[in-house]
Amino acid sequence: MEAESEPYVRLATLRKLHRSMAELNTARSLADTLQTVADGLVKGMDFELAAVNLVKPDGDLVVAAVAGSEGAEAMMAGRTGSRAAWERRLAMGERWGELRFIPHTEAWILLDDDVPQWHTAGPAPRYPDEWHPMDILLAPMYSSDGDLLGVISVDKPRNGRRPGAWGREALQMYAFQAGIAIGNARLRANMQRALVRLEREQQALRASEESFRQAFEYAPSGMAITELDGDQNGRLVRTNDALCRLLDRPASALRRYCFSDLVHPEDLATLMRTSAEGGRAELRLGRRDGSYVWVSLRNSVVADATDGPRLLLTHVEDIEERKRHELQLAHRASHDALTGLPNSAELRARLSARLCDKPAPLSDAAQMGPGVAAAPGPGPGFDPGFDPGFGDAFPEPVGGCDHHVHIVPPSGDSPSEKGLAVLFCDLDGFKSINDRFGHHCGDAVLIEVARRLASGVRDNDTVARLGGDEFVVLADGLGREDASDLAVRLRNAIIPPIRVGGRAVRVGASFGIGWAGCGMTAEEVLHSADQRMYVEKRSRARAHRRVG
Repeated sequence: MEAESEPYVRLATLRKLHRSMAELNTARSLADTLQTVADGLVKGMDFELAAVNLVKPDGDLVVAAVAGSEGAEAMMAGRTGSRAAWERRLAMGERWGELRFIPHTEAWILLDDDVPQWHTAGPAPRYPDEWHPMDILLAPMYSSDGDLLGVISVDKPRNGRRPGAWGREALQMYAFQAGIAIGNARLRANMQRALVRLEREQQALRASEESFRQAFEYAPSGMAITELDGDQNGRLVRTNDALCRLLDRPASALRRYCFSDLVHPEDLATLMRTSAEGGRAELRLGRRDGSYVWVSLRNSVVADATDGPRLLLTHVEDIEERKRHELQLAHRASHDALTGLPNSAELRARLSARLCDKPAPLSDAAQMGPGVAAAPGPGPGFDPGFDPGFGDAFPEPVGGCDHHVHIVPPSGDSPSEKGLAVLFCDLDGFKSINDRFGHHCGDAVLIEVARRLASGVRDNDTVARLGGDEFVVLADGLGREDASDLAVRLRNAIIPPIRVGGRAVRVGASFGIGWAGCGMTAEEVLHSADQRMYVEKRSRARAHRRVG
């Protein structure tokens, strides 16, 4: 600088300072701002060398910009000095307001620290206020919160003299504005990074939403979204084409329904548990024609957005074919392959489900009426969820027991005494048909006999094939006379000729009537009926011989 006492010099310097400060606000990036700060010190403040040291996130300071010397820039730019070394420099030397001046008489002790530095060449000073090449002048920069942003270091004013009061004030003012500019540049950089990150996240979100939309719409199995909260709780918000085809309903129609409106009444409780747990279930959903299709539901509870409504994403898979196959396998396991009637194992299971191992006390039986008596509870092994297939023929639970009704055989011929009749049927003359005409003819006879027996009983009675030419009928709610009449009707239904392969064959039937009762096993009940059948067969044979 020129002599600072001259007003026109101060005015020229002030204009330079003003232009330098104006340029601080025109830089577009943080790097541009830092370099503008360094350039302004050389161009506007008339220093031969200037460096801007910026505080890094770890606290150390890095040389972020250098102006005035290509050699100094090559040696210092990008190098780091420790925070401890910098704090040592800021703590020593003379305080010129916010500035720190370290004269060459003290600066020699800093030659070995790790702060990058460059000293301009020149002769030794001849006057007391002349600038020495080893002198150090520092201008700290602070944020609005008082945190250290960085430190400006300058070397050798162009007039060769240490800055006076005016120069110090100008440098201090410049450092203050530089700190503001750097803070703003950092803020802009952070905002730009945040905007870039937000845009990338939005692009990723849009891509994810598009991927989800395509996966949802074009999934080969049914997909649905339902609301879990609010007025539309349970309503189908969105369905894909596969679900519409599966249920034969348009999407506009499905949006008027909940799954609870479509599920089979028997599966409603399963659906409610599945929705609450976000799990999976197999149940039936109604189609537009009134039929039902077996599906597998897999649910996931998701949130639409922060504090937004919770949604249920449901994957609906058609398992009709598998269920039909399972039912066929279960039917084959429990039914006779030839006649389609329940087999021996199914018969025993249904019969055992009605019996417990404790006979009803006679006093209880007398109080409740003939044929039925209460008991304290079900016997061992009783499964209350098992449906024996008798339907409404069984009376309601009585005597304070919720799961079991005691079975008691009728004690007399009174019409009011009812019980569970077990009719054991053995065909007469069937072996000769097998021997004369072959097994295919015998099979046809068994099939027709099974059809006639099934047609002659009530819907809730059970007709089972025990094996060979033996059949068993379970009929609940019959008295002794009713059971005898049923046996006669069934025998008369079997006797008419059966046409097989152009010929007519006849078989007879012998019936033994047994009665099931709690305290008996299924084997004991069947054995009792079997014995009565043989008694009846022998008595008919004797009567036939006497007539002959």
